[in-house]
Amino acid sequence: MPVRHGLLALLSKGPRHGYQLRVEFEASTGATWPLNIGQVYTTLSRLERDGLVKPGESDEQGRVAYTITAAGREEVARWFAAPVIHSDRPRDELVIKLAMAVAAKKVDVAEVIHRQRTATMRALQQLTRAKRAATEGAAQRLVLDSMIFQAEAEQRWLDHCEAVLKEEK
Repeated sequence: MPVRHGLLALLSKGPRHGYQLRVEFEASTGATWPLNIGQVYTTLSRLERDGLVKPGESDEQGRVAYTITAAGREEVARWFAAPVIHSDRPRDELVIKLAMAVAAKKVDVAEVIHRQRTATMRALQQLTRAKRAATEGAAQRLVLDSMIFQAEAEQRWLDHCEAVLKEEK
């Protein structure tokens, strides 16, 4: 639940309205994970329902600033204290795709790997350019670094897949 906890983390700095939260979330992640404003307000509603935030009064423009509650502070502290467990992450579509390509027997697995390597290399180049152009500080650089390292790891894994498949022949 990174959006939920991300919004709580931002609210721990002080009251914010939905648009501010969206802008700050995107700035912190280097806009690599854009948020729909509807998603922000839906998440705020759930956080309010769960007693983790409370709405304030509307300002002159009709915007409601939300404040984190004590329960919300405890929740975000738990989130920061707990490691991310790999089994909590979603299934990796590429891993599934390659496993199914191998199992299907009539698929040119080498071509699937080649196309993925090309796309991953293109993404890696874009991420590297984005990192050079980054202006939002350490948070943005860390997000981009993570994405670059993941793309590099994917390239290494694709090399490994090719080697394993050559051994199998």
